Amino acid sequence: MASDRIRIGSASGFWGDTAAAAPQLVRRGDIRYLVFDYLAEVTMSIMAAQKAKDPAAGYARDFVEITMRELLPELKAKGIRVVANAGGVNPLACRDALARVAAQLGVPLRIGVVLGDDLSAQAEALRAAGTVEMFSGAPFPARLASVNAYLGALPIARALDEGAEVVITGRCVDSAVTLGVMVHAFGWRPDEHDRLAQGTLAGHLLECGAQATGGLFTDWDAVPGWDDIGFPIVEASADGAFEITKAPGTGGLVTPATVCEQLLYEIGDPRAYHVPDVACDFTRVRFEQTGPDRVRVTGARGRAPTDTYKVSATFPDGFRNVALLVVAGERAAQKARRTGEALLARMRRMLAEQGLPDFTETRIEVVGGEDMFGAIAVPDAREVVLKLAARSPSKAALELFGREVSPAGTSMAPGTTGFGGGRPSPSPVIRLFSFLVPKRAVTVEIDVDGRRLPVAIPADGGFRGDDLPPARVHADGTLPAGGRTVKLLELAHGRSGDKGDKANIGIVARRPEWLPLLSAWLTPDRVAAHFAHNGPSRVERFDLPGFGAMNFLLHDTLGGGGMASLRTDNLAKCYAQVLLQMDVPAPDGVAARP
Repeated sequence: MASDRIRIGSASGFWGDTAAAAPQLVRRGDIRYLVFDYLAEVTMSIMAAQKAKDPAAGYARDFVEITMRELLPELKAKGIRVVANAGGVNPLACRDALARVAAQLGVPLRIGVVLGDDLSAQAEALRAAGTVEMFSGAPFPARLASVNAYLGALPIARALDEGAEVVITGRCVDSAVTLGVMVHAFGWRPDEHDRLAQGTLAGHLLECGAQATGGLFTDWDAVPGWDDIGFPIVEASADGAFEITKAPGTGGLVTPATVCEQLLYEIGDPRAYHVPDVACDFTRVRFEQTGPDRVRVTGARGRAPTDTYKVSATFPDGFRNVALLVVAGERAAQKARRTGEALLARMRRMLAEQGLPDFTETRIEVVGGEDMFGAIAVPDAREVVLKLAARSPSKAALELFGREVSPAGTSMAPGTTGFGGGRPSPSPVIRLFSFLVPKRAVTVEIDVDGRRLPVAIPADGGFRGDDLPPARVHADGTLPAGGRTVKLLELAHGRSGDKGDKANIGIVARRPEWLPLLSAWLTPDRVAAHFAHNGPSRVERFDLPGFGAMNFLLHDTLGGGGMASLRTDNLAKCYAQVLLQMDVPAPDGVAARP
C-alpha cells in the first residue's frame, strides 16, 4: 500500500563507516527505512579476493555480525525495514549469515536478495565480442577479479513489495538503495522520470553518510559535534519533494551549503547524471532552509534512461609498495626529496645487478611539503613525511624496495626516523575496467525466502543527448581592475571526489553577486593550469544555475585512480582544497589578500 510521506536514514557511506550511525538513526531518528551503502570498485575487488579464498566470504561481514546482530530486535519491534548493498560479490552468503543471526536471536525475518549484477560467467563471451574499456578503448583484460553491472532501484522495490524486511543487494548504483525504497513506498512507475530523478537525488545526498550533514564541509569550523555527527535523514513525499535533516540532538550541520556540496560530489555532467532508472538533470536544483537543520530540495528533472548498464570489472596489474619515513629539521622537504631520489637510484642499480625488472612507475611525495599544491606550494615545514611508492610486475623487485628503505635512517638525511609498522610489503595493484552492456543481456531476479522471482527491467533506450541544455550558462561579469586578489576560499566553497581517473571539483559562490566574477575567472584553461602538476588531459566545466555552482571535470589526473594510483590523493578528496587556494580578483568591498 502506497504511503504519502516516509523517513529514510542513511547509516553508511562506505565499507568501514562508523558503527555508531545505525544505532543513532534507529533510536533517535524516527525513521521507517534504514539504508546502507558499502560498495566501491576497490571494495568489490577486495571482496572478490576474499571469496576466492573462502566461498562463504565476499560480503560486508560487519553489517551482519555487528550492526544487525545489535539492532535486529529493535528494527523488528519498530517495523524499520532495511536495504543494504552489503552483499558485495556474494549476496546469498550474506543472506545466509543474516538468517543465522536472526535465528540465534529468535527474530523471524523475511530476507530478500537482488541477483543478476555478477557477470563473471559472461567474461569469455565479452572478451570474444571485442569489448573495450569505455573511456580509454583498452582491450578486455586477460584476468579479472570481479565483473559487476550497476543495477538500479526496481529490483529493490520489487523485493520490498514482496514483503522483505531486509533487502540485500550486490552491486547497484549507490543511490538505488534509497530510490528503491521510494519507488516501493510511493508506487512510482518507471516512466515517472521527474519523480525518479528527485528520488535519485535524495539517494545521492544520502549515499555518503555524514557528508550531507556537515562532514567534509568547507567551513568545517562551523560544524559542531563531530564525535556524534548526525547521519542524514530524507523525509520524502509521494510527489518527489523531500527534505534533508538529521536526528535531534546530534552534531553536524544541515544547511543549503552543506547539502549542495554533497550534490556536487562526483556527479560529472550534471545535465545527464545516468543511473539505470533515469537520466537526471540537476542543473536547476534549489535548496531552501525550512527549519533548523532542515533543507528542502526541489528541481531535479528526469529523462528516459539509456538501454545499457554500466559494468565495472577489476583486474590485477602487478604489485605496488609504499614506504613512509619522517624527516625533521631545517629544509626538511628538500632533505626528504633528496632521500627519496637517492633511495630509488640505489634500488634501481641493485635491481639491474640482480637481473630483476625495473620499476614500471615510481612516485616521491613529501607530505607537509605541499606537493599537492604544485606551483602555489609554500613548503616551510620543519617536519615532513617522505612517501616513496613504486609499481612493478615483479613481487621480488618490490620486496627489495621494502628492504632498502630503512637504511636511509643511518646513511642519508639528519633527522630521519621510522614511521612504525615495520618493513613495507608488496600488495596487488587492482585496476578498473568499465564498459557497457545492453540491459536485455542481463537477467535480474530477486530471492525472497528462497523463492526466485524474475524482475522485468525496461530495456528500450530513450535517452537523447542532443537535446541537453548548454553546459555553460552563467553570465560572465567584468573582472575588476587594479590587481587586488583574494583566495577563492573567500568567495566560494567546494567539494571534490573521483570517478576512476577523473577528478570532480564542485565550486559554489558564497554570494549570488560574486557568481559573475567567478564565472569569468574560473575557466577550464585556468583550472587546468592550476593543476598542471597533476597533468589533466583536459578540463570540462558544467554550470548549475539553480544554486550558483560550477562542476569541473578533470580527465586523466589521478595516476590511474583508486588502488592503481601511487598518489597520496588518489581519490581527489583534496582537489577542492587546492583549487580554493587559487588567487582570484577581489570584488568591490572584499579586502585584498595581504
